[in-house]
Parts: sequence; C-alpha cells; structure tokens
Amino acid sequence: MTEPTCARLRETPSQPLEVGTSTLQEHLADACVHTLVRRQAETAPQSLALAGCCGTLTYGELESRSTCLAHRLVAMGVRPDVPVGLCLERSPMMAVGALAVLKAGGAYLPLDPSYPKERIAFLLSDAKPRVVITQAKMQQRLPNRWETLVLDSGLPDVTQADSLSVDRGTADNLAYIIYTSGSTGQPKGVEITHRSLLNLIFWHLRAFRITPADRTTQLASLGFDAAVWELWPYLTAGASVHFVPDSVRTDPERLCAWLQEHKISVSFVPTPMAERILLLDWPENTTLRFMLTGADTLRQYPPASLPFLLVNNYGPTECTVVATSAIVPSEKPGDHLPPIGRPIANTQIYVLDQEMQPVPVGATGELHIAGPGLARGYLNERGLTLKKFVPNPFSNIAGDRLYKTGDLARFLPDGQIEFLGRIDDQIKIRGHRVELNEIISVLSRHAAVRECTVASGEDSAGDKRLVAYVVLHANSSPTLSELRNFLAKDLPEYMFPAAFVRLDALPIGPNGKVDRSALPAPDPSNTLNDEAFAEPSTPIQQRIATIIAKLLGLERVGINDNFFLLGGNSLLGTQVIAHVRSNFDVDLTLLNLFDHPSVAGIAGEVERLIVAKLEVMSEEEAQRLLDLGQ
Repeated sequence: MTEPTCARLRETPSQPLEVGTSTLQEHLADACVHTLVRRQAETAPQSLALAGCCGTLTYGELESRSTCLAHRLVAMGVRPDVPVGLCLERSPMMAVGALAVLKAGGAYLPLDPSYPKERIAFLLSDAKPRVVITQAKMQQRLPNRWETLVLDSGLPDVTQADSLSVDRGTADNLAYIIYTSGSTGQPKGVEITHRSLLNLIFWHLRAFRITPADRTTQLASLGFDAAVWELWPYLTAGASVHFVPDSVRTDPERLCAWLQEHKISVSFVPTPMAERILLLDWPENTTLRFMLTGADTLRQYPPASLPFLLVNNYGPTECTVVATSAIVPSEKPGDHLPPIGRPIANTQIYVLDQEMQPVPVGATGELHIAGPGLARGYLNERGLTLKKFVPNPFSNIAGDRLYKTGDLARFLPDGQIEFLGRIDDQIKIRGHRVELNEIISVLSRHAAVRECTVASGEDSAGDKRLVAYVVLHANSSPTLSELRNFLAKDLPEYMFPAAFVRLDALPIGPNGKVDRSALPAPDPSNTLNDEAFAEPSTPIQQRIATIIAKLLGLERVGINDNFFLLGGNSLLGTQVIAHVRSNFDVDLTLLNLFDHPSVAGIAGEVERLIVAKLEVMSEEEAQRLLDLGQ
C-alpha cells in the first residue's frame, strides 16, 4: 500500500536535535546493552560511572561487581528471557543489579519499594521472577516464598573466574519488564528487548551529543520507565550518572542548586517539576546543556533567558520510553501547547481515524507508532498484545506492527505533533500512567460499595487529582480512612483518590455510560470524612501535624491520620522530610514515611532518631537537640 505523506513522518534530521537520524544500523545487530557498558569499562576503568549519597563506582568497579553478581544469578538458574526482580532503593547498587541481570541474560523487573506489599506480590506472582535482588530493609515488603539475593552484606571478592565476561542472550532477548496501570483492573507487564532499548540509546547519544565528559542525573523512581532512559544511554557512552537525593529531587529550588553544584550537563526532570524549575533564576554559566522532560502534558514555554535547551518528549512504555522529541522554543507559536515533536530514529508516527485511515494535517485522530522501539508485547497477555500491537498496513516489511496508543493527536503544519489527550479513561498523575478502571475495580470490591466510578480533576494549584464517587449499600457508612486503607492494600499512593464523594446514584448518560460531566465537584457537604479524630498530644506530634496540615491545605490533622491517605504523595513526602530536618535536625527517609505514615508514627520515628543522636552527642549538643523537640 502506498504510504500517505500526511500519515507518516520520516526520519529527517533537525538541528541541533537530530530527532530522526538513523543510528541503529551503524552498530552490530546483535550488540547488547551490557556489552557496550563493558567496552567503556575496558577503555576507561578509572572513570567515574555512578555517584550517590552512599558512594561512587568507577567503570571498572561497576563492571567487576556486576559481573560477580551475574555469575551468582547464572548459578541460580537465570538465563535469557528469565525475569529477575529488583527491589532496591535509588542508588548506584540499583544500576549494578540491573546490569548484572542483563549480563546473566535475564530481564530485570523493577519493583518500587514504595509500592504496597499486595501490589508487589501481584507483580511477582504475574512475572514469576527466578530471584529478587534486594536489600535487608526491603525484604519485609516481599512475600516469603520468593528467593532473594540480598546485597547489603556486599558481594564476595571477584575471582579470576568471576571476572570473565558474561555474555548471554542476544538483541532479541528481553532487557526488562516494566508494569503499567491496566484497563482490566490489573497492572500489565510490558516486555522490552535489547534491540528496542538500543534504538533509544543510539538515538539519544547522537541527538544530545553525549560524551564521557557528560555528567547526568538519575531522578525517577525505579518503577517509572524514565529510570531506564536515565541509565543506559549514559553508561554505554562512558558518562557519569549522579543519583539525586530524595530530599532534593522534588524541591525546585534545591534541585536547581544541586544541578549547578554538581555541574550536571544533561538531566531528565518530570513535567510537573520541570514547569516549576524553569521559572527560577539560572546563571548564564550553568553547565546544563539539556533539560529533558516528559511523562505528562507540558503546558508552558520556557523563558527566553533560559541558558539551556528544554526538550519535550513523548512515548508510551510500550514504545521504550521515547517515541517523539522536540526542542521547545521560548516563543509560543500560535495558541497550541508545546508540541511533542517528531519521531526519533527509525520510528514512524501515524495519526489515523477509526477506520485506520490517515487524517489530514490539523485533524484529530489516534496516534499510532511503528519501529524497532515497540515492545515484544504484554507478559502473559496474548489477547491484549494482539489487540494493541496490530499489523502495519503502511509497511511492506513482513511482521511489521503498529502500536495503538489510545492517545489523541494531530499533525501541525510544520510537521510536528500536538498531543490532545486520551481516548479512554487513562490519565497521567505525576508522570505515572493511571487507568481509572484499575482503581474502580479495586474500590468496587469493598463490601460497603454498591457502585463506584473515578474521575480526574484539578486541585487549587492546577495539579491533577483523582476523585472517587461511591454509591453505598443500605446501612453502610464507611469512613474515609476505611476506604483509603482498603485501596492502599493493592494500589500505590499516586492512585489514591484525593476525595470520596457519596452519591445516591451514579449519573447515567443516553449511551448507558456514566455521565462524567454530571458528576458533582467535591465539597464538605458530599465528601466522606473520618468520624473519629484524636488530637496530637506531645509537642513533636503537634508540630508534625502542623507541618502536614500546611502542606496538604487542611485545617487540622489528627494523631492517627495517614499522610498518604490524606492526599500526600512521595513528592510531598520529601517536603515533610525537609521540614522535619529543619525543625528537629534529624533525617527521616521516604521508607520511614511509608512504614509509619500516621502523625503518631512519624512522631515516633522522629523521637527514635533524636534518642539515637543523643547517644553520640556532647551534653551541649544534646541539649540543643532536646530544645528542638519541645
């Protein structure tokens, strides 16, 4: 079939960002990510590879440690396409673990430690990894039946046999499996091969002119596919990756200062944070060359005074992180939002109608993607794979596929693409892809809930939030905490509704579906609340409650109130940590917050840290710390 020129954008170089330059064919077809990293270790073993709050690793150290761990994995039965779980904090060890899995031929499976135990248990049950690489403090989050490899005790010394390279698998084997929110009510695992990952890497290296001199960042959480993008292009190029501390990565002012202090040259920053950090004062001599953003709709253009380039990126997890990319100009052209750009190397974009026919330039249609970046499919979901990855009618290549994104888009006159939202009920919350049906599926299982739906809205700051609407069985009166605690057993905190509205019946439109336009906005008269309220009693509890109330815009917070169930999230959690540090001079971690999310629990952790600090302080220092706790 003749290819319509309005339906497909071919790879055309665009300076200074070489969006469409083909690079995959310039490299060995059977190259794998770990072999490219090994070349860097052989070339410059003393060069810095990874840096975090817990230390640094050179390329030589990264290579030897990951090789040693890979031998352990092989001995445990890991082979090509076998999943291996990674339940690790953001640190250089995360990269060591992932690289070891690739060397052993396996596919690493990110397990964000902040996820509820039940969600982690589902991912493990669905993916069935041979082993889970973790840390001692994370083990309690894993089901007992899963074999673990704990890295805290360190890896044994590398023997001559262990130092031999481990080269298992090919470019067609899986590199990683990452789970996204599922419309069926359960998360679904996306299978990405080395070949797909290499296409992203080779495009990235040329587009952003990456060299060993670059200093880059790791900021995304482990379960977010942007973390893939933050590691492998740079480690295959010999650049250094610097892990941004949790206390910094969600604070615009501190992140701005940190990027400058560490002389970072390229950094990914999720869209909501990028929009805030762009408005800060940046010195003209900043080392930052590119700020990459994505994962949500970019709604502003950068100021002309910005001393670096802002690059907007778009791509579903099913297309290996990035499918289109564009430098965002400082001047707003017309009345549309910043475009998502043009396709990256070896990638084709089609905008089609319901009959799979191309729409004219300027008309709205569903965005479809083709090219080597496409995933193999969904793990254990053959039917869904066939539904979403369809034969490409515009290609003469046997087996070529299109991925149906479910996103609405249109071509602009200059050939760029404008993103226009979702066809279905899938949305983005702080960069995470959320299927509303997954939340509805869990909430509807509560014994008190007869019917329910979930909609998205915006809070007073313009940030997206979720609102649940429930019709309850007669004589049922669940509290707000009861429903949120029920959801917390299966869903991560970013999927918690910020409010629960009680209705007598869901509004139904003429098509028989819930009429979302008729759903009322939450207000004090229709939202569920907790009946029991316990006042904070100790000075530390009172101060913690005040901190949380101010951050969440609440009039009061009780001693038993759960920070995350009140509407808090990991981003706001880092602000709690910062306030605790300034108020009590002790350092909480996000893991502390997840394990002890109530005011009483947080206050107890602060007291514990104060006591531990008192034991090693002088009398004068101890008195000062005690004064802070009063």
